This record gives sequence, structure tokens and C-alpha cells, in this order.
Amino acid sequence: MRDSTSTRERIDRAALGLFVERGVAETSIRDIAQRAGIADGALYRHYRSKDELVWQLFSSRYLAFAETLDGLQLGQPTAERRLDAMVRGFCAFFDRDWELFAFLLIVQHGQLARLSEGARTPVDIVRAVVAAAMERGEVPARDADLAAAMVIGAVLQAATFKIYGRLPAPLGDYADELAAGCWRLLAGGKAAHSPSPERSRTP
Repeated sequence: MRDSTSTRERIDRAALGLFVERGVAETSIRDIAQRAGIADGALYRHYRSKDELVWQLFSSRYLAFAETLDGLQLGQPTAERRLDAMVRGFCAFFDRDWELFAFLLIVQHGQLARLSEGARTPVDIVRAVVAAAMERGEVPARDADLAAAMVIGAVLQAATFKIYGRLPAPLGDYADELAAGCWRLLAGGKAAHSPSPERSRTP
């Protein structure tokens, strides 16, 4: 069982690297098997096809990250603190595994429609926090989908700049500024409070 798990982990990591480097369409099963150091047949014992491999990588990791974000924002006393926790969660995820982050970003448009109805995604978590903040009067009322898109877009564009080398430091080093900027987007220019110094910067 341990060897099987180890092999699957090697396959997953090899696939992630190749999908980000070359693209999904340009990567073959043989490419993945060679990078993982296994025979093609061994890969098929874990995944029936490249499509299944992409789907399993996407769905399991994407929904797991949604759970992480939800856990980070739960229990925070204000909308500002909930937003701050989620922005730091995005940054920590990127710094921990930027290849996985990039993979989810690359393939989401072709995979989101396959998620089961009612599945909670990272976008759903952010939107729910934004909508609740509006209902409580913590931020001005507006289109919740647009507001969530603005917040997520700010973080994802920073991550994209990081991938292409335009931001030299770990993404977490920009978390204070990103969180403050996202809060200003929601609060309509209200000054953001400085994050509590004792708060952990990792999810």
C-alpha cells in the first residue's frame, strides 16, 4: 500500500510539473510516466486516462483548498479579519506549492462544470464572506459577485506576476499590502486596520 501511494504521489507531482511547463494538451501519458520514473502501464494502474488524471488532480485539490479557506475565515470577529485570513491563505498556498496553484488556475475553466452541484469552491467561500459583510453593513452593498471577483482578481494577478518573476519575494511577503488593498476594494476606501502582530501568517 505504501509503495502504491508513493507511486501515485510521484505521478501526481510529475503531471503537475509537466502540465504547468508544457500545458495539458502538449503533455502525454508517456511524458508523465517517464518523469515519474515508471512504465506507462504502471501509470494506468492509478489513472485510466490523462483526462481522469487532470480531473482527479483538479477536483481533490481545488475543493480541499476551499475547505482550507473556509476554516481560516470561520471564527474571525469581523469581515476585515475574515478577508485578511483568506488573503493570507491564498499567499501561503502559493508559496507552499506554486505548481499546484498554477495548475488549478490553468485548468479550472475546463473542469469547473464537472463539479457536483452544491460543491463549495474557493470562489464560493470568498463570495459568501463578501455577501455576509454587506448584509451586516460592514461594507457598502453592491453586486456580491463583482466584489468577490475584484478581491480574487487582485490576489490572482499578484500570483501571476510572481510566476513570471515580476515580484521577487515570496507572495506571503506581500500579504499585508494585498489584504489591505482587498479590504479597501470592499470598504470603498475606508482605512484598513493593521493585522494583529500575533496572528499566524500561514493557514
